[in-house]
Amino acid sequence: MSILKNGILWNDTEGNPIHAHGGYIIFHDGYYYWYGEDRREDFYVSCYRSKNLTDWEFRNHILTVRSNTETYRVRTKIKLVNEDGSKVNLERPKVLYNERTKKFVMWVHFENGKDYNDAAVAIATCDTPDGDFTYHGHFNPYGYMSRDCTLFQDDNKTAYFISAARDNADLHIYRLTEDYMNVECLVQKLWQGEYREAPAVVKIKEKYYMLTSFCTGWAPNQGKYAVADSIEGRWSMLKEIGDETTYRSQPAFILQKDGKVLYYGDRWGGGGEKYFTSSYVIYPLAEKEDGLVMEYVEEIDI
Repeated sequence: MSILKNGILWNDTEGNPIHAHGGYIIFHDGYYYWYGEDRREDFYVSCYRSKNLTDWEFRNHILTVRSNTETYRVRTKIKLVNEDGSKVNLERPKVLYNERTKKFVMWVHFENGKDYNDAAVAIATCDTPDGDFTYHGHFNPYGYMSRDCTLFQDDNKTAYFISAARDNADLHIYRLTEDYMNVECLVQKLWQGEYREAPAVVKIKEKYYMLTSFCTGWAPNQGKYAVADSIEGRWSMLKEIGDETTYRSQPAFILQKDGKVLYYGDRWGGGGEKYFTSSYVIYPLAEKEDGLVMEYVEEIDI
């Protein structure tokens, strides 16, 4: 398969539907690794890999209810199941490779699966990109709520965690410690009261762009973006991108390949069993004189 059709269920190389919702792709040692939510059975996060971004091989359920747990220097709550045995929610997993520690580090939005009150971030690590990750628990960075989130690694390998705070009213940018295992400092509070979620960040030339969506549950809405000269600097006002539903999608992440800038979005099916009908879209992004432009395409050849 070389061409991907947007908005349908994509299958892996074994013919099974790909479960990598709200996900993230990294490139490591000749392979692209795609991480995402997998809410089936006792799974939380699954991993696929590909050499061409179209043919995806299932590798592992890297985080499950039975994953190994391990505390570390930050006080966290180790909880992969509730007291009654029900699953928690782990949403929007993002993974970076830390060259200093040789670890793959995951940051993911944590909720208890019963309500939406925890608003925390959880961390897991592994020595390999597709091995069994060790879960290190969840916490609230500097006591703030933390919901929809993403990671971004700058050219100098400094990493940032970006998440919705204050019941989604604001968006926070945190610089991470050198080992990517904790927040070092809160560098920005953005768009007070604008209720932005699902952040995705990309650096194009010398400019930083962040795409976000409004908070409308499973329903798509008008995407917006902002631009900055530095991720820790001043960000612009929000500007619209795409159409009034972001071409029926919500941002997951942005990937650059061979000079192309590719927006990956989730086309959510809805809650309950409808969640498993959720699909994916890829739209090209381009930097124009008047800002960032998203191109609508029915299918794409990567």
